[in-house]
Amino acid sequence: MGADTVSAIGNSLVQFGHHNERIYVMRMASDDIPDIIRSLDDLARKERYSKIVVKIPISSVPVFLEAGYIIESIVPHFFHGKEAAAFMAWYSDPKRKEVANHAVIRQVLSTALGYKGREFSPQLPAGFSLAAAHPDDAGEIAALYRSVFATYPFPITDLGYVVRSMREGIRYFCIRSADRIVAVSSCEIHTDAQNAEMTDFATDTTFRGKWFAGNLLHVMESATREEGVRLAYTIARATSEPVNILFARAGYEYAGLLPNNTNIGGKIESMNVWYKSLATGNRCG
Repeated sequence: MGADTVSAIGNSLVQFGHHNERIYVMRMASDDIPDIIRSLDDLARKERYSKIVVKIPISSVPVFLEAGYIIESIVPHFFHGKEAAAFMAWYSDPKRKEVANHAVIRQVLSTALGYKGREFSPQLPAGFSLAAAHPDDAGEIAALYRSVFATYPFPITDLGYVVRSMREGIRYFCIRSADRIVAVSSCEIHTDAQNAEMTDFATDTTFRGKWFAGNLLHVMESATREEGVRLAYTIARATSEPVNILFARAGYEYAGLLPNNTNIGGKIESMNVWYKSLATGNRCG
């Protein structure tokens, strides 16, 4: 099955396809509301997608509630450090919103929250270096992702996609041992909204346990803060203890669960939303 399509509906940026079996409005244009609701519904029914996810300003929530959407996550100060965002969902198949592994997800979240407030000062071990990636690194980055993920919601295992995404402004950061990339992550900066998504963390299996993800996250936060980003967020696998601990320990706040949302690691998984204020003097939550 090929990667999902990322395209425009009206002035909004939307991902859709049968890889994730959903529609995801990644960037909602305010002038597309409310007409886009009908367009999304028509596409979902035509292609038989079982879920629609929209990321919208909190002021638009009543319109989507009236259309049958439900709130799954709210992130304060998402837009320009001021207006909150809501992740809302509509399900054509009620079974998709049923979470079979709730007990596991609750345990992972409880464990992660136990790390909040602990000291977080990542230090790179001797013999490793961390720097921003360049297009020449794209092939090695894609290969590392292929070795780590059986499936992924975006085609980061494809060299061409990694190169294009770099040109479109997604920043990749790499940790190297000598000339070999052993860990990678990325951040997608939305300058118009002053937020950034921290994502695409992967570490070579032979180099795990060295807290590379913590180092990468720390550097990405510093880089995005310097560019005026006021809020960082992530959408993390709800059953992954290490990744949820990573964000809890780094001071992120839990914002909610997106049930059966994303094709990652070989199957559709539920995802946790986490967020953190990067603006001096502006505390989220």
